[in-house]
Amino acid sequence: MNVTIDCLQYCNWSSSIFDQMAKGQLDAVHVTICYHEDFRETVENMSQWHRLFEAYPERIVHGRTSADVILAQQSQRTAVFFGFQNCSPIESDIGLVEVCHQLGARFMQLSYNNQSLLASGCYEEVDSGITRMGKQVIAEMNRVGLVVDMSHSGERSTLEAIAASARPIAITHANPASWHGALRNKSDAVLKALAESGGMVGFSLYPHHLRDGSECSLQSFCRMVADTADIIGIDHIGIGSDLCQDQPDSVVTWMRNGRWTRQTDFGEGSAAAPGFPAQPPWFQDNRDFPNIRLGLEEVGLDQDAVAAVMGGNWLAFFEKSFGPG
Repeated sequence: MNVTIDCLQYCNWSSSIFDQMAKGQLDAVHVTICYHEDFRETVENMSQWHRLFEAYPERIVHGRTSADVILAQQSQRTAVFFGFQNCSPIESDIGLVEVCHQLGARFMQLSYNNQSLLASGCYEEVDSGITRMGKQVIAEMNRVGLVVDMSHSGERSTLEAIAASARPIAITHANPASWHGALRNKSDAVLKALAESGGMVGFSLYPHHLRDGSECSLQSFCRMVADTADIIGIDHIGIGSDLCQDQPDSVVTWMRNGRWTRQTDFGEGSAAAPGFPAQPPWFQDNRDFPNIRLGLEEVGLDQDAVAAVMGGNWLAFFEKSFGPG
């Protein structure tokens, strides 16, 4: 199936962005519903999305199953799947896992950079692994069909989540640390364990995750994709752009600081540039997905492999992951 799926965006959503999705022929996107919000605040964010579905029915539709991707493509729309970049919406109540799934959530990170009730984030000095509650929540996520996402988690926590989960997990937006050594990027050991368990990684186009940052070339990115496919297999690779289009720099403060600190946590990037970095010229917005297809072809991937990376692999993952286990 020749589809285009992006497994992570957090944009300042508007009619112009939805039009760009249509021009880029984006069939499905996983959108961030929360960073640090509690359950009630997350529900309000979902409510805002439902108002967008009502306002732009010709462009977007709420995605809940893999079939919604096909329906969206057939009607020239984009299916929007909800996900959490933290476990804060379930608070300390395991019963909210099923409630969040019923409300449309399909991905949940166990931690966002910091230690959570479930796992350690990639910025903690000590990664203590999956907690007692984390093991219970993973089992509950497996049961209802809420995908475990370890994009912002530490190495030990990620490996333990892969081992603890009865269903394949995802790293929706990260790149190989061997290509670019950002704290958020993943070691070959993690990527191999992920693939061996049937999981998926979505490669990020966020400049802090790219070799040479905003100056990263299309060839360098696509060569990285091809090289990683040689290591872990083409079937476990997709795109998770981490596009944060049209967001004010103040949003970076919310993403990194939340309400957990009064200090400025610069996280990824330097203290001198706490705002959003410039996107590479070949991926400015959703209209540029065809550039990635062309780049993958130019580094030697055949048509089937390109189709798999651009969305086919995510579609297959959605089909087996979003329902009860």
